[in-house]
Amino acid sequence: MDVRLGDILQMKKPHPCKGSGSDKFLVLRIGMDFRLRCTACGHEFMIPRAKAEKNIRKVLREEA
Repeated sequence: MDVRLGDILQMKKPHPCKGSGSDKFLVLRIGMDFRLRCTACGHEFMIPRAKAEKNIRKVLREEA
């Protein structure tokens, strides 16, 4: 799967943050693990690449 730094990933399940619960996450680091940031609350977390790729619905990218 082609995931790059700065991409926004739309996942199958939303982040359980207070109130808003966004299903969009910003990619901060890629490798064996992804470091993602919730676009609603700003919480950062690491997730294994295999688990992240399984749960991605769509990759949103600004084409330049």
